[in-house]
Amino acid sequence: MRSKRHLIEIHVEEQVGAVDTKPLRKAAVETLTQAAVEEPCEVVIVVSDDVALRDLNRRFRGIDRPTDVLSFADDTRGPYTGGGGRFPQYLGDVVISIDRARVQAEAAGGTLEQELQLLVVHGVLHLLGLDHADDTEKATMWAAQAHILDVLGVDIPLPE
Repeated sequence: MRSKRHLIEIHVEEQVGAVDTKPLRKAAVETLTQAAVEEPCEVVIVVSDDVALRDLNRRFRGIDRPTDVLSFADDTRGPYTGGGGRFPQYLGDVVISIDRARVQAEAAGGTLEQELQLLVVHGVLHLLGLDHADDTEKATMWAAQAHILDVLGVDIPLPE
């Protein structure tokens, strides 16, 4: 789907089953809007499972366990990645584990949809350069997440 400026592609892997992608798309677009991303950009969101996220986490982070969301900022999509002309700038991929999302939604007392929206916001913020490696970065990122989720009307506790 293309917003006025941004292209958000969402792929739900077959083994995951049906997922309403509209709230995920809305979360991604709102994150880009709140971050004041002016240039058209493209983000790919993949909803997968613990098996895939464990494999990605092991290969790219050296951690042999599943995780809830991974972001892969990338500019290897060819000559159009920098935007320019009518082509959006490719920001990267956000890969989410539906299995982790279900567990975390239940623990937080929220819905699966709310947790997926939180994970999309979190992943897109990573693509935009935010991180939570130290307390200062974490405070900034958590404040941004809380604000975006508030704008979206998503009332789910953020992880510590």
